[in-house]
Amino acid sequence: MIKLTKLNHEIIYLNPLMIESVEITPDTVIVLTNGKTMVVSNTIDYIISEVVSFYSKFRIFPMGYYSDK
Repeated sequence: MIKLTKLNHEIIYLNPLMIESVEITPDTVIVLTNGKTMVVSNTIDYIISEVVSFYSKFRIFPMGYYSDK
């Protein structure tokens, strides 16, 4: 699970396997595989970092795979 913050400052935990896409419109909108959307205050870089960290626990991405440079 990854920790996210909704616009109303509510903390939620999301299973990254449910993420289909992430859009910036200018808010960060997460589209889930079930078609629902979720608006969060987190940046896309934070979300990517958390998702990569989640998957790295299962050794899906090699160490240092994601870099914001």
